[in-house]
Amino acid sequence: MNSTLVLLLAYSAGLIGLGVWIGRRVNTSGGFFVANRRLSAALLFSTVLAANIGVGSTVGAAGLGYRDGLSAWWWVGSAAVGTAILAIWIGPRIWRVATNRGLYTVGDFLEHRYGKSVRAVVTSILWVGTPAALAAQLIALAKVLEFVAGVPEWVGVLTGAVVMTAYFTAGGLLTSAWVNVVQLAVLTVGFAIVVPWALIEAGGWNAVVAAAPARADYMSFWQGGGSGWIYLALVAPNFMVSPGLIQKVYGAVDERAIRIGLGATAAALLVFAIVPPVFGMIANVYDPNLVDREHALMLVLTAGLPTLVGTLGLAAVVSAEISSADAILFMLSTSFSQDLYKRFVRPDATDAQVLKVARGAAIGGGGLGVLLAFLLPSVTVAISIFYGLIAVCLFVPLVAGLYTRLTGVPEALAACGVGVVTLISVELAGLNEVSPLLDSALIGVLAAAAAFLGMALWRSSRN
Repeated sequence: MNSTLVLLLAYSAGLIGLGVWIGRRVNTSGGFFVANRRLSAALLFSTVLAANIGVGSTVGAAGLGYRDGLSAWWWVGSAAVGTAILAIWIGPRIWRVATNRGLYTVGDFLEHRYGKSVRAVVTSILWVGTPAALAAQLIALAKVLEFVAGVPEWVGVLTGAVVMTAYFTAGGLLTSAWVNVVQLAVLTVGFAIVVPWALIEAGGWNAVVAAAPARADYMSFWQGGGSGWIYLALVAPNFMVSPGLIQKVYGAVDERAIRIGLGATAAALLVFAIVPPVFGMIANVYDPNLVDREHALMLVLTAGLPTLVGTLGLAAVVSAEISSADAILFMLSTSFSQDLYKRFVRPDATDAQVLKVARGAAIGGGGLGVLLAFLLPSVTVAISIFYGLIAVCLFVPLVAGLYTRLTGVPEALAACGVGVVTLISVELAGLNEVSPLLDSALIGVLAAAAAFLGMALWRSSRN
């Protein structure tokens, strides 16, 4: 058996063991959902950063760097901008509401602010998009194992699903937070060693520039190919209102932990954002004609580095994919058990029953992610489905609900409905291929905001 594969499997087994050990202490829904609101700034930093550096931030962004050059920085850089806004404004404010009202999920907040109809609609739509994001993590992990060890795709997908489902199901947010500490340490050390080593092995920055595609915008920071500042519209809103991140904020011990923990996360993402594009650009030195650009990162880690160093880099990538996958599984399990089961199916369910359903939903969500991983064509397609739906469905109602009390259910439903219909219409029309400014997520968010404001003005004129 390939020695690199053996090391990666041993590392994965260690994550499962750690998760199960920590999970023995979790026996209430409060512990599973919000870690009993005891996450320090350090734990919040590690679990949010680990969640944010996932498939899109590694395999996907490196693929964009291979194709588009330096402007791929904006994929992760936009996440940093969204995280900074969450740290300074949205996070502390929604934490106060959640703590005072005993809220566990974003659905809890939506019902508190608008009512159960908005909760039901938004939760249902998110359940359409969220499994696609989980599938993206599994697709990426399968690509790693396939490229490194020739493992069939289905084996890689199942391996990733088993690892993240096993340790997350054991203890929810508490388990995830502590396992993420280990994953983040491996990720940080791995990339800190591998990036300069890979650049040196490729012949230095001059060699990377010489191997770059003959396009004037390849070395542009602001815009190149399909990448650039426009990612602010697609990516940043998700890192302000993503249910998985908001619920991690719920678990903070106080507002100070949110500001420090998430502020440090945003700073770290700003620095990390250049790493994947550089890997993708280095890959052009080794193969300027990759059939699948999402293999760019693995190509550098295997063809351009000594085995031990490359394995360390691959362990960092595996850490990134699994840590993001558990954050998405967290969204699925808590949303299903709290927002659907507890609220609409069994309002009288006991705490033990809700916890049991949450763990069952985690297993079911993992299975659904596996199924979609076999159906969706690529990492970028899968993650874009998730980002788009989160942005157009949740951003306007959640932010507006935090900062104004003058609007209600009609405005929230109008924003959600118009945003989703606009997103789908723009995608079907292929307008984003005409111009980056016609990005479906950007137009969808603008349409949702217009619908929200329009409904508010119409209702105001009738009073």
